[in-house]
Amino acid sequence: MTELTINEVYAIGAPIVLAMILIEVMLSSAYNKNLYKRDDTLCTIGLLLGNILMVFALKGLTLAFHFYLFKFKLLNLQELMPVWIIWILAFVMIDLAFYIYHRISHRVNFLWAIHMSHHSSEEMNFAVSFRQAWFGPISKIPFFMILPLLGFDPTIIAVAGVISTLWGIVGHTQIVGKLGPIEWIFNTPSHHRVHHGANAQYIDKNYGNLLIIWDRMFGTFEPEIEKVKYGLVKNVDTFNPTKITFMGWQEMLRNIKNARSLNEALYYFFGPPKTKN
Repeated sequence: MTELTINEVYAIGAPIVLAMILIEVMLSSAYNKNLYKRDDTLCTIGLLLGNILMVFALKGLTLAFHFYLFKFKLLNLQELMPVWIIWILAFVMIDLAFYIYHRISHRVNFLWAIHMSHHSSEEMNFAVSFRQAWFGPISKIPFFMILPLLGFDPTIIAVAGVISTLWGIVGHTQIVGKLGPIEWIFNTPSHHRVHHGANAQYIDKNYGNLLIIWDRMFGTFEPEIEKVKYGLVKNVDTFNPTKITFMGWQEMLRNIKNARSLNEALYYFFGPPKTKN
């Protein structure tokens, strides 16, 4: 049932996403905006393929792990509230877990070594949303395992998670301006452009996926004012997805190897990145 439901979500979402990309490409061409560049897009495809392979390798194991944890749930949500409220709460809690995971991924070096591939593009278009880290499906597991323990059915987590992921695609564009009152609650394209900015005031801002309320609550919100410079402070200067995937790890391991003490080595692993987006 879970697989069928997820497949239905993809069946509805995939044509919409393809249409969004097609419209963006046509508008880019019509207005000579040059939003898509061949090498950058091919690199995105390479990163996406690696991510998809990892997702398929771990999909069944992750779902089984969530069902195992669900046996030890702290709350029986089905007895406490209607199903529709559980679904709403699932979206909210998934987004909060994502906010925490995303923020830590920017502030802890070994997680940044995984996540930085998503920020390695100097472009901003719907296709960039598919520039996903190969090892992202592994790094997410500890952050989302709390949800079945809180009493959320793994089936609901899986489906709501896919829908939330599809929403994340919407933010990766330059063709949508600010959206008025929606900006106060949801993570809009304007907010997410800020997150992909290398401008000093935009670094480590707007971590939310579906909602922007967490950033407003926890002091990581920044509005889009100055024109965004996309990419990293120190850009990767390569379109090779394998190099991009491992370059952060290589630098980190070199620093650990040359560390003068155990504390310094641990700092290079768990400390904040030296150069980042």
